[in-house]
This record gives sequence, C-alpha cells and structure tokens, in this order.
Amino acid sequence: MIELNKLTKKFDKVTALDNMSLSVSNGSVVGLVGSNGSGKSTLLRILAGVYQPNSGEVLIDGQKLFDNPAAKGQCYFIPDFPYFYNNSTINNTAFLYRKLYPNWSEEQFARFCTVFPIDSNARIINMSKGMQRQAALILALSTCPRYLFLDEIFDGLDPVVRHLLKKILIDHVAEHNMTVIIASHNLRELEDLCDRICLMHRGHMLMERDIDSLRMCFRKVQVAFSQVPDKPNIFEGINVINVWRNGNVFNVTIRGTEEDFMPQLNALNPAYISAMPLTLEEIFISEMGAAGYDINSII
Repeated sequence: MIELNKLTKKFDKVTALDNMSLSVSNGSVVGLVGSNGSGKSTLLRILAGVYQPNSGEVLIDGQKLFDNPAAKGQCYFIPDFPYFYNNSTINNTAFLYRKLYPNWSEEQFARFCTVFPIDSNARIINMSKGMQRQAALILALSTCPRYLFLDEIFDGLDPVVRHLLKKILIDHVAEHNMTVIIASHNLRELEDLCDRICLMHRGHMLMERDIDSLRMCFRKVQVAFSQVPDKPNIFEGINVINVWRNGNVFNVTIRGTEEDFMPQLNALNPAYISAMPLTLEEIFISEMGAAGYDINSII
C-alpha cells in the first residue's frame, strides 16, 4: 500500500507539491492527469525515492522510501525520458539489474525479449523513442516490481505496442497484485486501463475518483426548445459546469446523474433532451475549466 501524508516538495521558490495526501491500495492501476506543471512527474519521482520531500512522508508497505534500498527494490520507475549509458544494451543492463533487484526473473526477461521486437544487444541510445521505451519496459517488467511508476509511457509507442503494453499491465496486476501509477496526457489510453483517476493542478489534488463512478457523475446534455423559457437563468438549481447555446439548442455539461437533473429539465417543457456520459478527456477539460485553467485563461 502507498500512503502520502501531507506531502510538500519545493524547488527554490516553486512549490511543485503542496500538502498532498493520497492512499493507493495494492493491485490498483491509478492514472495521474493534470495541467502541465501540475506536479505529476515530481510525485512519481518522490514515489520512486529519487526526490526527498521537504515535508510530509511517503510510506510504501509502511516503510519510508528515501534512502531505503530494500523498499526501492520493490519499485521501478520509468521516467518520461528513460536514461541509459552510451554503451547500454538490454543485455548488459540486465546483468546489472540481476544484482540490484531481488525479484528479478530470468523467465520474464526471456519472455519480454521475445514479446517486444528489439535487438537485446543493440545500443539503446541509437534506438527510436518508442523502442527506447520498449527497452525500458522489458527491463522494468523483468524486475517483477510490486510497484511500477510510469511517466508518459505511451508517448512514442505505436498502436500495436500500446495495446500490448496495456494487456501486459492488466495481466501483471491480476496475477501478481502489482500496483501501477501512470502519469499521462493520453487520457484515452488511461480510460481503458485505470480503475482510478487523480486530477492534479498546481501541486494540488483536485479530484480522486474511481473511474466508473467518475463517468457516472457527469453528463453532457443537449436541450432543444420550441420556445426558449423567458427566465434569466434557464438552468437554475441544476449543477451546470458550462453552457453553449446555438439558437434554441443548448449544450450543457452537468455534474450529476439523470435522476438528479431530468425532473428540472422536463419542467422546462423542452422539445428534445439527450444525455450522455462524458469521456475522461471531456471531464478533464470541464474540471480544469472550473479550476480556472481553460483556453480563455491561456490565450
């Protein structure tokens, strides 16, 4: 289990994480999403024991992580830009990892060297971005980590390899109770993979929800009127996030389920109503807009 208790991390005058708390159960797949500079990569580096927080604590299975080789041996972190030495190959890096990671598996290493179509004796720095990520994944999965932290792992992977990676991660979580935390801007990929989503902005956790319940809590609704009601606020009393109007047709994003708002909408005598769940990307845009981070505040 991962526990973050009032975690704060600063870089000079910049506060990357501000009094953040989070609990992640074993066997979870958690997606970190948020604006650029929200602290996602910093959080992963703290979880991996790369950074030490200024205050608060990180506990993995009840142990502090920083300067704790035994706890770090159960974790693996693939950063946004995986680092390899000039002469690193998959094979010679594996030779090093056999001594560093107590759960290293030769069986898994042989399997993933076959699954991912990469020359294990080729210099990794000469590979494409996507192939470097595949090399990092071969090594990471061969360590059989209990906790796997991934930063923008889908970037550079082709659709076939992305699908393969998601299947491998799902299988490892099911078979070995592995915990995975992924930071990504590719919300479509996270939607297929994660069971929980954490939305971050400016070092704060805006939202932490189960992805299925998150989908149920938002609706995009199209309402058409033969005659628009003559009242200052048509949707008064409904938890509306935003409204876009085109003549007598209103496209409304609402926080809630049909049971929450349909009686009020029907009372307006509309000619037509259609309600659909939001995608994860639409939820992200709506919530970030509510936090003051939208296109109007950027341009």
